[in-house]
Amino acid sequence: MPAKAVPKKSKSILKRARQTKKITLRNRSLKKTLKTLSKKVETAIADKNIEGAKTALNKLIPAIDSAATKRIIHKNTASRRVSRFTNLVNSLRLSGAV
Repeated sequence: MPAKAVPKKSKSILKRARQTKKITLRNRSLKKTLKTLSKKVETAIADKNIEGAKTALNKLIPAIDSAATKRIIHKNTASRRVSRFTNLVNSLRLSGAV
């Protein structure tokens, strides 16, 4: 039996593969940034550090909005995350922890 011939890859397929690699790396980097910023807010809340939580939240919200704009995360997911983190920080502030 003869060996199967490898189909020839068109220029558009090769270009699409290159683009996918770049986009995947960019998306992975931005998702990692979101996770890091989220963890900073969570640790500040766990330590009951109101100022640290507020500053970390102020960095997190624009990053989430940017990721949603670039369609890295869904807009409803972005809205839900912002809402939940804001509620956590506000509840920390209301509890009066220092």
